[in-house]
Amino acid sequence: MSIAVVVPAEILGIILPLLLGVAFLVLAERKVMAFVQRRKGPDVVGSFGLLQPLADGSKMILKESISPSSANFSLFRMAPVATFMLSLVARAVVPFDYGMVLSDLNIGLLYLFSISSLGVYGIITAGRSSN
Repeated sequence: MSIAVVVPAEILGIILPLLLGVAFLVLAERKVMAFVQRRKGPDVVGSFGLLQPLADGSKMILKESISPSSANFSLFRMAPVATFMLSLVARAVVPFDYGMVLSDLNIGLLYLFSISSLGVYGIITAGRSSN
């Protein structure tokens, strides 16, 4: 196989389990919160509430996008994308198993700290573009 096919497959092999894990951790949190607050939880969507993360994702995608009228539209929309992409790029040096790391850098810890500190700029950009 060529290198052009192997690298995206490795990236998907790391990112998809992370995103699915986050979705089902949110489901677990919602179930615990429903138990603590003595109300019905997400069990009404599918068997044992397993379709709740899909319902949440589709609601987020289909939601009406609202932006301030005086905002710089392109900066306001790109700021959350930049923050999300930087959080995913920071995972490139985190080893998930022996030999299962996307990029084996000698300065991995420095890379991780520098990329994670850049995520703040997305929040600052979103706030500044709404003025």
